[in-house]
Amino acid sequence: MSARRLLIAAVAGAMVCGAGSAAQARPASKGAAAKPEPAKPAATGSIGAEPTLIGQFGIWGAYMAAPNGKKVCFVLAKPSSSKTTPANRPRDPAYAFISTRPSEKVVNEVSVMIGYPLKPGSESTMEVGGASFAMYTQGDGLWIKNAAEEDRLVEALRKGPEVTVKGVSAKGTATTDTFSLKGLAQALDKVAQNCGG
Repeated sequence: MSARRLLIAAVAGAMVCGAGSAAQARPASKGAAAKPEPAKPAATGSIGAEPTLIGQFGIWGAYMAAPNGKKVCFVLAKPSSSKTTPANRPRDPAYAFISTRPSEKVVNEVSVMIGYPLKPGSESTMEVGGASFAMYTQGDGLWIKNAAEEDRLVEALRKGPEVTVKGVSAKGTATTDTFSLKGLAQALDKVAQNCGG
């Protein structure tokens, strides 16, 4: 199991409100075989590789960590509802992330860990406030296809009541996850205070 997965499992298991995980990094390019950069243990210090909850706002937790001494802040939540077609197909928990990594000059990067291997080469969508955003897939992660639209997506997420994420597994199961956006704006503001995003 990778360090990123161990970190995700450790934090996910520790959360009381059903939100917990480590921020994921966008792959270098959608066509390449690049993988999200794994979180690595920090050397020493009060903020280590293990994320620290810095605020809970509705279902959205705001976290801070410093793997390898590099500060990372993120917000995350589990879906308020999930549906599979065919019904009742097993899957791991899904999480939506918005991460800020100052050392990489990344602010408010949106991603979703969908909870199963996605169909290779498939695309997914995020629907919020009447707008639909194309997401590309890699492994079990989703990232916005057009990075130039990410600011518009984050603004829509701040204002909308909920976001729906649709994907297809490698086995052909279609999923629809809906995340409440109540508290997201406050969680993002908390991240901005702590990570300068």
